[in-house]
Amino acid sequence: MSVMDTALRESLKVLRLSGMMETLDARLAQAHGGELGHLDFLQALCQDEITRRGTVAFQRRVQRAKFEQQVTLEEFDFTASSKLLAAQIRDLAALRWLHAGESVILFGPVGVGRTHIAQALGHLAVRQGANVRFAKTSRIVAELAGGHADRTWDKRMRELIRPDVLILDDFAMRQMTAAQADDLYELVSERQGRSLIITSNRAPSDWYPLFPNPVVAESLLDRLINTSHQVIMNGPSYRPNKRPRNPADKNGTAAS
Repeated sequence: MSVMDTALRESLKVLRLSGMMETLDARLAQAHGGELGHLDFLQALCQDEITRRGTVAFQRRVQRAKFEQQVTLEEFDFTASSKLLAAQIRDLAALRWLHAGESVILFGPVGVGRTHIAQALGHLAVRQGANVRFAKTSRIVAELAGGHADRTWDKRMRELIRPDVLILDDFAMRQMTAAQADDLYELVSERQGRSLIITSNRAPSDWYPLFPNPVVAESLLDRLINTSHQVIMNGPSYRPNKRPRNPADKNGTAAS
């Protein structure tokens, strides 16, 4: 290694350009071999740093999202559902709803893949640079309830408002208390113009009786439902397709 190479590495370290450092040897070999001119060499190093920073930022956004699973739309078996569902989901994959500040509601019976699709759409949003947060709705209301107890409610609410996309999984699973309903109302109101993805095993029209105060229910759900793309996910359970096969069954069919 020449003195010039050593000095260059030290400069890159000071400037925190580790992406350039990681590929410097390869780029120098290309330059020495005549594959890269002076400007090409510099451009290649800059692109290496841009790529590294993009990868690191993506990984950080994925980590902050707190997905239960790293799943994508490409992994979802649309053959188990209707062609209409596939067309709707692929339309949502364009993320026009995200750029418009709209929301998505995925509802249907247990096992049809609602959570998979929600996380896959969230993963797409992360790829496009959006900040995403995934959580069970029960966990969100518990977090906000804890904020009332230790006087950190405002801080916790700000953390839930901040993401570009907030995924509320298993929404409207059970009857809400008045305090929980009020917290959800505040959350939805404060996130006006920011996207939500909601999964539920109940149709939105069946959510109203779960809220003790009809006025709060009407205000909250009207804001939510009227700005959302609604996808009905009917059909057979998706989960049997994900079960491990019985090694003793050579045909791949579970023993009766």
